[in-house]
This record gives sequence, structure tokens and C-alpha cells, in this order.
Amino acid sequence: MSHDFGPAVALSCRECGARYPLGPSFACLECFGPLEAAYEFGRVTREDIAAGPANIWRYRSLLPVPVDVASKPNMNPGWTKLVRAGNLGRALGIKSLHVKDDSGNPTHSFKDRVVAIAVEAARNFGFHTLSCSSTGNLAGAVTAAAARAGLDACVFIPADLEEAKIAMARVFGGKLIGIDGTYDEVNRFCSELIGDPLGDKWGFVNVNLRPYYAEGSKTLAYEIAEQLGWRLPEQIVIPIASGSQLTKIDKGFKELIALGLVEDTPYKVFGAQAAGCSPVSAAYKAGHDVVQPVKPNTIAKSLAIGNPADGPYVLDIARRTGGAVEDVTDAEVVAAIKLLASTEGIFAETAGGVTVGVLKKLVEAGRLDPEAETVVLNTGDGLKTLDAIAGESSRPTAVIKPSLDAFRAAV
Repeated sequence: MSHDFGPAVALSCRECGARYPLGPSFACLECFGPLEAAYEFGRVTREDIAAGPANIWRYRSLLPVPVDVASKPNMNPGWTKLVRAGNLGRALGIKSLHVKDDSGNPTHSFKDRVVAIAVEAARNFGFHTLSCSSTGNLAGAVTAAAARAGLDACVFIPADLEEAKIAMARVFGGKLIGIDGTYDEVNRFCSELIGDPLGDKWGFVNVNLRPYYAEGSKTLAYEIAEQLGWRLPEQIVIPIASGSQLTKIDKGFKELIALGLVEDTPYKVFGAQAAGCSPVSAAYKAGHDVVQPVKPNTIAKSLAIGNPADGPYVLDIARRTGGAVEDVTDAEVVAAIKLLASTEGIFAETAGGVTVGVLKKLVEAGRLDPEAETVVLNTGDGLKTLDAIAGESSRPTAVIKPSLDAFRAAV
């Protein structure tokens, strides 16, 4: 079977540089390092990109997808809003602040981007079932994309996920299997299933299709740069789960520079974690290069990966760019969700509370330049994590009799 991956020509080991043919592989046979797509880009211009559709396929010439990808049944995510967050900026003392709001994607999280690329890889390899291990958002993105593409779906989650995320993953059909354990245990189970006849012809988007899937996060970098008028932000705050999103945004920025699509200007990358699952933040603060796994305990379940595969690479990027990795408590996450909502009308899920909370903490500590152009990511919709703000926020401000006197007394 011939495969069409557009400008992608090989899989390359991020550790030793060994190259392999494009296939459903994710680990180097020489050193067990992670594999990622390697490219031979042709000439790409801003005009070519601008002439494309208002979704991630405008960047098809930079992704491992066929030329005709936009004509195939897909969720067509991307081209989400970059919101000029003047109110939030004034509240935090930041002169120029933008929120990249990915809650506008088809299943209301950035995961639609990565899954869209994985679907094309699954088609290329003749897989009939789309699968994943998920902390919630990915499960919904996979089942929706499979339904649209005409594929079967079977996804695996920790059994204690938020009810809204479970409902979203189930409504699109397919099988949703809850496992009594952490995300890291779910992920290990999926790795075992790949080698079993039960998993034959299954595309696990974040395991055997990971080199393709992960490239979807680059489109965040492309969009941010294009929406800023083809320039890089001076500072960016990105949530850390596996760490892949952060590393691929950095890769996207570097590709834009190499292709001459943006000026080579310095940018600082800041990683954000919840204190209840902050192994990368802990390693950064301790000056370590190795990330010590932890058992997650946080309301930010979409970031609750205790053994993040890309953790060491996140540390490298934060240090290389002059950024940092920081964490915030669950209470700070909730406060940040409310702050973003009350200043900009954006209702973020807990991961967005983590990034905004870390942004606030970094500014107050003098570690983030309030004069520099800054972008903060919101990667999902707050309607998925309503439990995080339960209590006072889920009750009316006041309950009154239907009379003006009662209203006057209440206000």
C-alpha cells in the first residue's frame, strides 16, 4: 500500500537522529527515543496559506497529510480566535495580552487538532478502529472524528473522569472503557493492547500514531503567528499534560522561522502545571534534567499525567528560551477560571485555569515581562469541568419575590 504524507518523508528519533520509513511506529529501535515526523518542505508563502480554508488545512503543506486532505470527511478544526485580552491584561498589569481560545473547536478542545492529523494517518495505514488513552478531551475528539470518518472507535479513560467529558465521548458512539486507575496506567494498558490480536488494525492516536498526531499541535503556533500579523509572541504560557503540545508549538515557531514566514525574534516559553500534578515544574525548580513521576491529585484532570513523556524536552525548551515552568494550587485554578470569565467572557476548563493562574503568578513574581507581548492558551471549554466551580458559582446571586421592593432589598 502506498502512503501519502505530503511533505513528511521519514520518522526521525528525537534522541539519536536515526531515521525510519513512515509507518505506525513511535519508538526508536536503536535507543527507544520518541519518533517524530521529518520533512522536506517545498516553497511555502504567506499568500498560499492565506488562500487556504479557515481551519488547520490551510497549513497542509507543513503537515503530514495528503494534498487533498480538505476534501475528505474530517472535523476540520482550527482557526480559533486569538482574543485581545485587554481587560484581563489590565487586571494583571500586562500591557499586551492575547488568549488563544481553543474552546471553539468542534468538540471544544485543542484535541480536535491532533486527532484530525491522526485520522489521516489511520486512513493511510488502512486501520479500521480509532483508539486512545485519554484524560477526557481526547476521548471525545476521537469518538467524534471516528464517527465523521466512518471508522469504529474504542477509547480508554480513567473511570473517575468528569461526567460531562464521559457524556461527550459516549454520545458520538463507539466504545468507552473506564479503567480503575490513573491515566498513566490506562496508557500502559493501551501499549499492551497494541501488541495483542485484539488491537490489530487499530490506530491508537497517542501511541502508534503519535508521531503524526502530535504534529497537530504545531497548528497552534502557525495560527498564533499568522493572527498576530506574521510575527512571534514575545512570551507564551502553555499547559503541560504529556508536554507534547508545548514542544510542538516550539517546533512550529522554529519551522516558521526556517521557512522565512516570520522574523527570527526571541520568544520565551512558560509551562503551566497544577500543583497536584507538577513533576515538570518540580524538576525545573530543582534544576534537574530528569522528571520524577508522581501520582496525580488535582481538579485539572485533563493535565493529570504523572509521568509526562515529553517532560525532559519541556525543560530544555523553557531553559533555552529563557522561560520557566510553574504550578498553581487547585484554589488558584478556580480563581483564575473566574477571573478569565469575568474579564473576557471566556469560560475555560481547568487547564485554562492553570495557564491563567500561572500567568498571574509569574507576573506577580516578576518572572514574566509585563511590557512584552504575551499569549496564554485556553485549551478547552469550562462546560466540561463544571464541578470545579460548583458551590457559590452554581447558585443565583439572590432569590427574591417578583417585586421591585424585593429586588431593591437584594441589590
